[in-house]
Amino acid sequence: MRLCASFPNVPLFCYTLTTTIPVDTIKTRMQLRRQSVVPAHVVVKLRDSMVEPALRFKHSLQEPGVAYTPSTARATSTFHEPGSGGAGTMTAYKPGGGGGATVAVHKPGIVSATLGPIGTARRIVQREGWQALYKGLTAVYTGSILKFSIRFVSFEQYREWLTDFNDGNRSTAVTLTAGLFSGLTEAILVVTPAEVCKIRMQSQYHSMMDPTAMQQRKYTNVVQTASVLIREEGLSALYKGLIPTMLRQGVNQMMNFTAYSILKSKVMAYQGTDSLQHWQSLLIGGLSGGVGPLCNNPLDVVKTRLQKQVVSAGKAPKYTGLMQSCILIAKEEGVLALWKGMTPRLMRIMPGQAITFMTYEAVSSRMNQAGWFER
Repeated sequence: MRLCASFPNVPLFCYTLTTTIPVDTIKTRMQLRRQSVVPAHVVVKLRDSMVEPALRFKHSLQEPGVAYTPSTARATSTFHEPGSGGAGTMTAYKPGGGGGATVAVHKPGIVSATLGPIGTARRIVQREGWQALYKGLTAVYTGSILKFSIRFVSFEQYREWLTDFNDGNRSTAVTLTAGLFSGLTEAILVVTPAEVCKIRMQSQYHSMMDPTAMQQRKYTNVVQTASVLIREEGLSALYKGLIPTMLRQGVNQMMNFTAYSILKSKVMAYQGTDSLQHWQSLLIGGLSGGVGPLCNNPLDVVKTRLQKQVVSAGKAPKYTGLMQSCILIAKEEGVLALWKGMTPRLMRIMPGQAITFMTYEAVSSRMNQAGWFER
């Protein structure tokens, strides 16, 4: 049964190659963007938009494009765009007193755009070319193939051990613990090194349309990036952000497998069947895949900041650990900054999990019917 774990990689690889990598690049850029607003009193105008759900609750991210003062309808802010080499100045204003605010950027070479997923994608494409959305491609698909195989193999093995330890009772606690352990396992073996390389490749700014810039880029592919990191920063650089990555993956898989198992059992009990139809596995897999990111996005933001950070000898790093990073980000950028990139994360993870669970259920069912494996 555990050998079935490799089969979800085929359709998932195609989905990752065509869809998730651009969304993941957008997510990384959003999480790395740091901003502080100059005026002491800023009145926030929330637009009724699906661009960034966090904005509809309370906008403490202090992003340009939504902050303005009612007296002058203007607010000047400074921002730090990853890879831009410094800070720029933006003026956010609300023309005509209606609709959402727009952004006027006062720095050459910076594209005027809102800072949600769509605006971030537009900025990347206009500044660096559409190919820039696929930065980190080699790290993503290399890590994904290994990650999903290890995830399902380890989950099945942990669940089997825990079920035996629990006198043959496969309870919700068993599924939850097995999911937690599988997430921790994949984080240590694959995810952390792959994420470090991916973040470095996605965060470097260079035009993909300029041959000179392409020749001068520091990171080119996953193997070369890992080699540069080891040579310049030591082997331990590949495990930057290990703790938040372990916690993120552990929470992700704990919630993912548990939610899927509960929803699956409820649907089968309601139908009076012992299996799901393909479309049901697809739907339940997608819904369960969205539970983890809603809970652990702060861990993902901290992980991204830690892995992007280059530590120089004799210079204290800005981010030193999980708690210190959370407190510093919340202090400088607002508490909801810890939920930056939520929308692209859900756009990437939920369809991926839907495809994975549907394929896994279909293949494992066929193999069990053929008598290849026992559940």
